[in-house]
Amino acid sequence: MIEQQQGPEDNGVLNRDDFYRLRLFVTGASPNSTRAIANLKKICETYLKENYELEIIDVYQQPLIAQKEQIIALPLLIKKSPGIERRLIGDMSDKERVLRGLGIY
Repeated sequence: MIEQQQGPEDNGVLNRDDFYRLRLFVTGASPNSTRAIANLKKICETYLKENYELEIIDVYQQPLIAQKEQIIALPLLIKKSPGIERRLIGDMSDKERVLRGLGIY
């Protein structure tokens, strides 16, 4: 599932060079996965506005992608861009940690 939010470059949040490509790996509809999705969507809508693409990958439905990414714990967020790849594990409830991991704070 890909949720893509794109809009004008001059929306006052981030410039086009800061377009975030994110992958969130989850395990079905488990409580931790559900929380991670909700928490991350809220963070993205608040801080990234229309400058992100979020791909949610259920490892039960797409095990080959999870294997290729060498997933060791779930839920797992991988920031593909901008900048270097970063990985965050957990339900994304620690907003400050997620923002630091995304390079926003």
